Amino acid sequence: MKSVGVKSNILKVSDELKAGLESAGRKRDLPPAQVLFREDGETAGVFLVFKGKVLMGVRNLPELDRVFSGGSLLGLPATFSGRPYSLTAVTVVRSDIVHLPREKFLQLMRERPDLCREATDMLGREVTFIQSALAKRCRQMAEAT
Repeated sequence: MKSVGVKSNILKVSDELKAGLESAGRKRDLPPAQVLFREDGETAGVFLVFKGKVLMGVRNLPELDRVFSGGSLLGLPATFSGRPYSLTAVTVVRSDIVHLPREKFLQLMRERPDLCREATDMLGREVTFIQSALAKRCRQMAEAT
C-alpha cells in the first residue's frame, strides 16, 4: 500500500484551496474505519483530509490502495463529473475531515478560477495515476497467462 500524502503531493492542496474548502465546507471529527464514500456510490462531493489519514482503494485492485494524509483532497473525479465514485475512502485513524457537497464545491470552482485550475490539475494527476496502475495490472495479467 502506498502512503501518498507525505511522499507525494498528487492530491495535496495549496493553503489557498484548503482555506476555501474549509470556509465553504463542514469539518467533522471522524473515528477510524469511517467510510467517506464507496466505490460505485452516488457522488456526495469532495473530502479534504484536514488532519489524519484516509485509505483509498478499489475492490480487487490492491495495487491502487493508497493512504492520504492531511492536506489531501479526495473525491475529485466523481465530484467534477457527477458520476459514481470509482474508489472507496475510509479513515485509518481518527481524522478531521472537511466535506463539501458537490454543488457547493462547483460553486466555489466557478467563483474562484485560480482554485478551479488547481483542482483540475490535481484531477489530471489522479486520472493519470489510475490509468497507469490499471495498464500495469493488465500487463501483469497478460504475462501470467
